[in-house]
Order: sequence, then C-alpha cells, then structure tokens
Amino acid sequence: MPCAFASICSTEHNDAPVPQPTLPSPEGLSAAQARARLEADGPNELPQKPPTGWPKVLLAQLANPLVAVLGASCVVSALVGHVIDAIAIGVIVSINAVVGAVQEHRAERAVLALRSLTARRARVVRDGQRITVPAAEVVVGDLLALEAGDVVAADARLRRSHTLSTVEANLTGESIPVDKDPEPVPEGTPLAERSDQVFMGTSVATGTGLAEVVATGRATEMGRIAGMLAEAEETGSPLQKRLAQLGRVLVYACVALVGVVAAVSLLRGISGLEVLMSAVSLAVAAVPEGLPAVVTVALAGGVNRMSERGVLVRRLASVETLGCATVICTDKTGTLTTGVMALRETFTGGPDRRALLHAAAACSDAELHADGGGEGDPTELAILRTAAEEGIERDQIERDLPRVEVHPFETSRRRMSILRADGVLYLKGAPEVVLPLCTTIPAGVGAAQHEMASRGLRVLAVAVGQGPEEEGLELLGLLGLADAPRPEAMAAVEAARSAGIRVVMITGDNAVTAEAIAREMGLVREGDDPAELVHARATAEDKTRIVKALRERGEVVAMTGDGVNDAPSIREADIGVAMGRTATELTREVSEMVLTHDDLGGMVDAISEGRRIYDNIRRAVVYLLGGNAAEILVMLGAVAAGLPLPLLPLHLLWINLVTEPLPGLALATDPASGDLLHRPPRPPDEPLLGWPQWRRILVAATLQSAATLAMFVWAMHRVSLDLARTLAFTTLVFAILLRAPVVRRAGRRGVTPYGRLWVLVLVSVALQGALVGVPLLREVFQLAVPDLLHWGVALALGILPALADGLVIRGDIWRRKQQDLRTRRTESASGSSATPPRGD
Repeated sequence: MPCAFASICSTEHNDAPVPQPTLPSPEGLSAAQARARLEADGPNELPQKPPTGWPKVLLAQLANPLVAVLGASCVVSALVGHVIDAIAIGVIVSINAVVGAVQEHRAERAVLALRSLTARRARVVRDGQRITVPAAEVVVGDLLALEAGDVVAADARLRRSHTLSTVEANLTGESIPVDKDPEPVPEGTPLAERSDQVFMGTSVATGTGLAEVVATGRATEMGRIAGMLAEAEETGSPLQKRLAQLGRVLVYACVALVGVVAAVSLLRGISGLEVLMSAVSLAVAAVPEGLPAVVTVALAGGVNRMSERGVLVRRLASVETLGCATVICTDKTGTLTTGVMALRETFTGGPDRRALLHAAAACSDAELHADGGGEGDPTELAILRTAAEEGIERDQIERDLPRVEVHPFETSRRRMSILRADGVLYLKGAPEVVLPLCTTIPAGVGAAQHEMASRGLRVLAVAVGQGPEEEGLELLGLLGLADAPRPEAMAAVEAARSAGIRVVMITGDNAVTAEAIAREMGLVREGDDPAELVHARATAEDKTRIVKALRERGEVVAMTGDGVNDAPSIREADIGVAMGRTATELTREVSEMVLTHDDLGGMVDAISEGRRIYDNIRRAVVYLLGGNAAEILVMLGAVAAGLPLPLLPLHLLWINLVTEPLPGLALATDPASGDLLHRPPRPPDEPLLGWPQWRRILVAATLQSAATLAMFVWAMHRVSLDLARTLAFTTLVFAILLRAPVVRRAGRRGVTPYGRLWVLVLVSVALQGALVGVPLLREVFQLAVPDLLHWGVALALGILPALADGLVIRGDIWRRKQQDLRTRRTESASGSSATPPRGD
C-alpha cells in the first residue's frame, strides 16, 4: 500500500491491527477521473435559492388591502387638484413599503450560512498520494483522510478506522460522540445509528480513518436539509394575519360606504366633483393611517426591552407571536441541556469514590484545560472535570506514573486500558464487557447499572488489576454520564406550563435518554403520555413534519434549537428561537429570536412581553378605529342630511396621522398590569377584535359623531362654513383625545396612572391649537379662528362622549365582576379552581 495510507490510520500503540474491508482502489481516484466526475456531478456545494430582488420585495409590501385603498385615494386626490392630500397619502404608502422591504430582505442568507459549516478544504487520496483540495472539488469515489479536528467534507462510507468517533449533534441531535467502524450496517438504519458512515458538516472527535465518498453537495444529508430550507416559504405572524383580516374588513366597509354615498349623491343631483370629494373623504376616514406606526412602535419597544434581557429579536412581529404560542417544541441537546457531557452519578458499593475517580482519570487520553475546556473524547473530559474538583489531575498522574502499555478503545472491544509504572492496570469500558473480567465486584452493581441506564445515563465500569493482563480485576464502581440539564431551562418549562403552553421535546437522541431528561425537567409528569410530549430519534424531516402537523391543527408553534437538524423546523414554526452561543450560524439565521445567553428563561420574559404587546395593540386599535368610525358616521350623517361636508380630507388626514396616533403610541407602550403568565393563551382563531371590542368602537363612534354633527349644525346657522368646519373639526379632536384614558382603563383592574398618555394628549391639543393659531396652517387647512365661547362649547361637547363611554365601560366591568363572582361560587362548591381572567 502506498505510504499515504500508512500515515492515515497509524498509531503510537502496539495493538494488533483490526481486520478492515478491502479498499475499492488503493490508489484512490486519478486526477483525470476526479475532473470528469466534477464536471458530471458539479461542485460539492449546497443548493442555493436565487435571491429575491428589491422590486419583488417592494411589490409584496404594496399588495395590501389598506395600501390599495390609500393608493386609490392618492390618485383621486391628485386628479381633483388636492395636491397636499395626495402628497401626504403617497408619503405614508412609500414609507410603509420601504420599511417593510428592508425588514424582510435578509431571508436569503439562511442557506449561505449553512455553507460555512462545511469543510473549506479536505485531504483526499488521489493517484496514490494524499493531497489537500478545496472541499468543493471533492467528488464521489474520493478517499477522505480523516483525523481528529477535521470537518468532514462529504458523506462517506468508512474503509479503515482507528478509534474513530465523530460529533454529530448538529445533524442528528446525538449528545455524545458516535463511535465509527467500517463494519456495514443494514439498509434503512436510522441516521444516528449509521456507524459505518461519516457525514458532511460533522467533525471528527477522536482517531483517524479513511472513507470513500458516496454523496456530495445536494445529495448529502446536509444538502437535503439545505434543500428543505431553500424550498420553505415563510408565513405571516398571527398578529400580521389578524391585522390583514382587519384590513380586509375595513376595505370591504370602505368600498360599500363609498358606493352607497356615491349612489345617493348622484341621485340627489350632486356634481361629480363633489361626489369624488366625498368618496375620497370616506376612504381617508375609513383607513387608520396611523395604525402601522402604532404597531411598529409597540413591537420595537418590546424588542428593546427584550434585548436588555439577553433576547435578540430579529423580526418585530416575533415579539408578539411568542405571547400567543400554544405549543413550544424544543430540541434537547444544547437547548434543554448544556450540550456538554457531565459526570452525573457514581456508584462504588463501598469502595472509595476518590479511588474510582483516580482510576478513571488514569485510564484517559483527553487533555483538560484550565478553563474547563479541553481536547479529546467528551466523555473523558467530563470524567477529568469531576476528578479535578477532587484534586485529581491527569497531568500529575502522567508525571508520577508514566504509561508502560496502552490498549486504546476499539468498538469491537468496547473498553480501553493503560498499564502504568506502578504495575497497576487501569481499565474502563461498557459494564457488560468489564464485569466478566472482574473477580471482585461490589454488591448491588447490577441493580445500579440497570437503574442508571433506565434514566438515560451512559454507564461506564472502572476496574484495576495487577500486571498487563485484562483478567482477575477489581471493580471499583460505575460512572453515570449524561448531557446535563440547564437549570434555567427547567424553570422555563415550569413557567410555560403555568402559562397554559404545552412543551414538546423533539430530539434526535435515543428514546430512553430523551424521556429520562423530560421527566427530570418536569416536562413529563405523572399522568402525562410521554408519546405525546417526547419524540425521539427524530430526523430534520421528522421535526419539520411534527411542527407542520401541529400548525395544521391550529396551534401557534414556537420551536427552539441549536443544531443544523433543527433549522428546517425552526423555519417552519410560527416563531423560531435559537440558542445564541451554541447554535450554528444557520440556525441563528433562520430564527426570529436568539437567546444570546443560551437562557431559556428569556422565553418566559418574551411570552409575558408578547402578551403585553398584544393587549396594548388591541387597545390601541380599539382607540384608533373608534375615531375612524366617528369620522365615517360624521360624513355619512352629513350626506344623508344633505349638509355640506363637515370635514375636509385634509382634516381627516390630520386626525388619522397626528391627533390619534400620539395617544395611540402611549397606549401601545403601556406598562404591563396583572399576571400575564397565569392565564391561558389566546385561541389561535380568535380575531384581533371580537364583539366586545366592536361594541365599544360603535358606542364611542356614535357618541363622538353625534357631538360633532351637533356642533356643526349649531354653528352653520350662526357663523361661516369655514368656522363651522373648524368647530366640528375641533370638537371631534377633543372627543377622540379625551377617550384615550377611558380606553386604557377599559376591562383592567388596578391600573396605575400613566403620565406619558396625558402628556401626549396635551401635545395633541397644543398641535390642534397651532393649526388654528398659525396663519399659514390655518389657510392650508381652510380653518377660521373661534372665540372663547366656541372653544368652550367644543370642549364641553368633546368631554360628553368620553364621560358616556366611561359609564358604559363601568357597567361592563360591573357585569363582569358579578359573572366572575357567580363562577367562583359555583367552582368553589364543586371544588375546582377558577380560570384566571383573560386580557382584554
């Protein structure tokens, strides 16, 4: 065999070679063969989705019912000569489109991020020589030369190996290194159990090997995952869907109103120009132009608050989405657990525990660093960490007791041993292999081994003996190792359950380990069906399928993870959450939220924040639509009574863009009240506005429009048309502004004062005064100057709707209290507990 092979699987130990399968060609491919296959199969790269251009992204932002109405209003305003109105509406549409496009133009980086996980270069055997080539030039049939620390360049089948193990957690979810051996496994073996293969993007933990490439590029396991991501389509968040649904309702209402008003006006002989002006006015009145800004500020405020708690939110709507999640699907390794092996338990049955740890450290090859990290097998590093806590250092052992003979771990032997200068043989391995070699065995070992294994621990037996022979040994005890749970994750699981959210584990790890961790963390409790809450040996496709099935059942699904195998399901979920430190670059790129401190407790904060934001946005929408509905009723009432238009389109734009949004912003950023985490999540099909909210909107609109029309009719018989419009305009502004504090308190108990709201209400009043007081603005808005009496009448009429609305809401609260009291009495009599009140 050429010298290239001699160095690939060489070892400093003098063990008898393990029989290996015959290589397909001792020389590997020739350079000519490699070139031909590269031309035929293409480069060893992952599939890419063509990027979406800016024009397409911008057009997608404009494909919105509300934007369509505003666009039509802009065109009509320009045609009839109302240039200022047209410019104002056009600016609104343009800003919303550009902001949305910028936020969404980062989606194409996900697949590119996956490519960074793969090997940049690879060592292959060609023409009998080992050479280094770019990973993109690796072809099917190449022989990969693997060593510890390498990133595997392609999927390959082992031909030779020596103590080879690979870390596949990011692909399969397996939390410990997987021992590899050329012995073929049956067809159809699960991915995590294909011990005769290595896979693109995984890393070599220990040993050396030679593997024949069987798949490159999109044909690899990593390539299949990349293909799933490239083909996946993103859907809007629940809030975006609810707002879109609301937008459609408003558009239908707007079209119907415009049609009715136009028909009535034409029948009454009103000129076409006036009909167009009425139509534009109604369209402007029906659309809450300030709503996008209010929603954006509410979400952005949540993003800022979450960043202070170690939660990076990559998409604004995601803050609210987690608040309405009904199911959290979570990976195990690196998410619920640390992703680092730890020595969880020891069993000695009487012998000294320190002697057990000393022997285990003496039978290890790994190198432990001062910072707790290290090089070598993660299982041995876990042993050395615990030994170091007891003052046992492997470096000191190597100095005091140098090695005499070493029998490294082999898959076929399932054990390793080291004979040291003191004549003692230190041995560790699988209990079923080590116990038959022992003549001295502590009592209770069998029961302890079974109990540890039943809880998902990896069990190792440690023994010592005199001389080089592996027989007549003394068993010192057992070591139980596992990927340790994160304490903060346990608290997060409990908080999620309290919030009425179901937590489901989906992992590539084995079923015993997965269920044991689930029970330890409180995810599975007495009476729970583990099959419903724990899905083991799940591939990337399985995880995606489970998430998709939950969403099809109407659940709002959050998915957390850190590995490449989690990326497709994170992309499929309503909200994807990635671990910040341990997650792969791909997983972070496809996620909407990143926990920068790897603390799942951040999800608890995000759930609370999401519910607060939703409650605030709902209150802000109720407030904004109350004003819009009042504007519509004012215009309809005037048309029905044959009156001149009480409000011009520019007046309506001012109300919708300046007067309403300022208090609306205060409502959207209102501090939380009540215990948001002790109520069930909203039903996924619940609309943003139900009948209680629509009833409040209609009551408020009726009261406000009545006050406005009363002022207009009263003023028409006493003053000029411009002054009558000024007074109607001012009355409606006062009525809308003074309703904001009423909306804030509606349906809430123990609400503390909120100074920001009153400040913004006063700012809006001052701006209204500036419109009348500044000559240039007064001329543009076609207003007149009222006297003190007129101001007083406008203020009085503006206060009346707010007072009446407040009385109606207090009546609702009283009835709700009575209903809650009756419910508690009934449930108290039956012995059940009352359901916490839902947010309004």
